[in-house]
Amino acid sequence: MRRAYDVVVIGGGIIGLSSAYYLTTNGKRVLVIEKNEIGSGASGACDDMILLQSKKPGISLKLAMESLEMYRTLSKELDVDLEFESRGGMILIETQQELEVMEDFVKQQRNSGLAVEIIDRKTVEKKQPYVKNTVIASTYSSKDAQVNPLKVMRGYLGKGISNGLHIFRKTTIRSIDQKKDHWLIALDDGKQVETEYIINAAGAWSGEVGKLIHIDIPIIPKRGQIVVTEQIPHVGQTNVWSAAYIASKLKPEMLDNIHDEYRKLGIGFAFTQATDGNYLIGSTREDVGFDNGITIKAINLMIQQAVDFFPILKNVHMIRCFAGLRPATFDGKAIIGEVPNKKGFYVAAGHEGDGIALAPITGKIIADMIDQKENRTDLQELNLGRFRQERMVNKKTV
Repeated sequence: MRRAYDVVVIGGGIIGLSSAYYLTTNGKRVLVIEKNEIGSGASGACDDMILLQSKKPGISLKLAMESLEMYRTLSKELDVDLEFESRGGMILIETQQELEVMEDFVKQQRNSGLAVEIIDRKTVEKKQPYVKNTVIASTYSSKDAQVNPLKVMRGYLGKGISNGLHIFRKTTIRSIDQKKDHWLIALDDGKQVETEYIINAAGAWSGEVGKLIHIDIPIIPKRGQIVVTEQIPHVGQTNVWSAAYIASKLKPEMLDNIHDEYRKLGIGFAFTQATDGNYLIGSTREDVGFDNGITIKAINLMIQQAVDFFPILKNVHMIRCFAGLRPATFDGKAIIGEVPNKKGFYVAAGHEGDGIALAPITGKIIADMIDQKENRTDLQELNLGRFRQERMVNKKTV
């Protein structure tokens, strides 16, 4: 029997739309089901960075570098100006301990092919003339880039629709049943959809979708709050982050050096300028369930931190703030691939703060998997089955 759709994508964020687009370019008949509006989750409440320097050497950095190369030609491919820029990035270092950790990290990244270096205070001042004088050094990479996520989603959606993509908005899935050779999806309006493949790209809600087929997908929401400034000229040559948060992830004992309130809220300083001149100041990483509300405490702390790093900002107006729920996994890596023992059911989620950076490569990988095209990269460590194997190892250890 010929089914209406070859693939159903659950989730209309940037990962779901990317997957849908690349599937349509492979000739698949695709339906995207979104419970709210397109881009209403984390993809519409995030910054604009394609940040490579934060990635550990290995699969995440490799995929990020491949995704960056895809972005370079994506505006032309989608016929939309995605506001892609390679402005470069710096991770500001304030202590000798941070410097030692970042020097080792940079060495590992360089060995993995990333163009990144440590620059001294004098060079920092040339690139960031307004930064506070306690910054002793910085990392620098010309490869760090940015893109407008709203325009990326618009591009994927528009091109996908021209390729035959269908969209169901404000639609809730009631049940998902596995049949002999297909999946049956029941919707809240009483309709049913048959499909050979399902892609769970529901972001922070991917675990809830997993429950519909009785599987555990260990993705939790992490709230990220961001402040937006008025439009101002460039404060420096590059976008910047602080080394304190990144170094503490690499060396957990360094968490003791972070102020209690910053540690509780998971605040890591990020300062990036959008194409229209607004700066985005962030951000938090909070375990608060599905609460995507704004808190005055977090907003004030982030503003204080920004003014501390760049005192010139004390005269700049903050015009709005927002929060989104990032889909996080326990090991910090995305889940990409077919679910073991659930033929035809795929997961493309758990990217946390890397959804924008990894969207093109994730969508292409998923589309190629379904089209049974060979992938040159071993993606086993991103498969959902890794968590099951970890539990088995832990049980044996106990």
